Amino acid sequence: MDFKLLGSILLIVGTSIGAGMLALPIATAQLGFFGSVILLFACWFVMTAGAFLILEVNLWLPQNSNLISMAKNTIGPIGQLVAWITYLLLLYSLLSAYIAGGSDLFRNLLTASGIDSPVWIAPCVFVVLFGAIVFQGIRTVDYTNRLLMFVKLGSYFLLAFLLVPFISLDKLAAGNLTQITSATAVMVTLTAFGYAAIVPSLRIYFAGDVNKLKKAILIGSLVPLVCYIIWDAAIMGIIPLYGEHSLTSILRATDSTSALVNTATLIVQQSYIVLLVKIFTSVCVLTSFLGVGLCLVDFLADGLQMEKIGKAKWYIHAITFIPPLGIVLFFPHVFIDALAYAGIDCIVLLIFLPAWMAWCGRKRFMHAGFRVPGGQGLLGLLILFSLITGVYGFINLVH
Repeated sequence: MDFKLLGSILLIVGTSIGAGMLALPIATAQLGFFGSVILLFACWFVMTAGAFLILEVNLWLPQNSNLISMAKNTIGPIGQLVAWITYLLLLYSLLSAYIAGGSDLFRNLLTASGIDSPVWIAPCVFVVLFGAIVFQGIRTVDYTNRLLMFVKLGSYFLLAFLLVPFISLDKLAAGNLTQITSATAVMVTLTAFGYAAIVPSLRIYFAGDVNKLKKAILIGSLVPLVCYIIWDAAIMGIIPLYGEHSLTSILRATDSTSALVNTATLIVQQSYIVLLVKIFTSVCVLTSFLGVGLCLVDFLADGLQMEKIGKAKWYIHAITFIPPLGIVLFFPHVFIDALAYAGIDCIVLLIFLPAWMAWCGRKRFMHAGFRVPGGQGLLGLLILFSLITGVYGFINLVH
């Protein structure tokens, strides 16, 4: 068995299946289960196409190139500026969401144990403990992620199996497909597939082995798609859409992650299922935090042209984790909002920018090997989709 390939697939799966998975049935509740499935397939397609375009462009350049270098060498200074701004906004938004979600669960655990603590303790402890793993580098993150992923997938499949008897077809049939244009639903679903930023880091790990990279991206993106569909069926089939303890009330709650856990606990009322829900939701946040933290560290090292050694390594990790920690300390209930705004950045960075880079660079690097099928037509469709969806999402979220 190729454990490096397996580890890379699990890194993609771990980066995808995280706090975004917890938010999916909440953000897409108004669509109903069948509407959420349609939206999942659509978002999977465009985000996977963007991931393969990032791989294509990255392979044109030296191995340590990240999105900053890629945009600069294909589009020029404007592309470089767009990459800088959107990458920082995206990864800081995601880290803010994961820190908020993780500290919410940690605080809920302390409260359930009868321990009272200041609001700022949970996010600070969360960042120090798990930021230390990212500090050790991709190998440590990989090994830690493998362990967490086996725990997560094991608890996920066991949980999905145990929840089947509680699923109601009437609850699954609730919702309205016309809500598929909901900005929050679209943005959160796109964010749930926002793994492509890790592709340049995986190229380094694989030393440019294109076949293994393609396998890792395809398999690593399909696993979350299947898991999301099953998860939506489980949650939407158990928790009603409307009422006091419902998906709608969870969406309005200030602490969405703990509200989801507490609502599921109240409805199911089985101690072993409750334990699995808590384990699964906690590990979901951790794996995404590790993957996104690693992406941002590599991005900053590339953008600032700094090697991750000595004082420079401490500086890079400080500017990786301190800004999102500060956001959560001032806005502790930012979970769903941060994921929704991250969706806009996902559109620009992981769909629009890769298509733009490929459009500008294919003539220059026309004999460079791997090329995503679909030609300029696919690139044009992705650019058009990203412009329309991004503007629509921004206008609706701001208002």
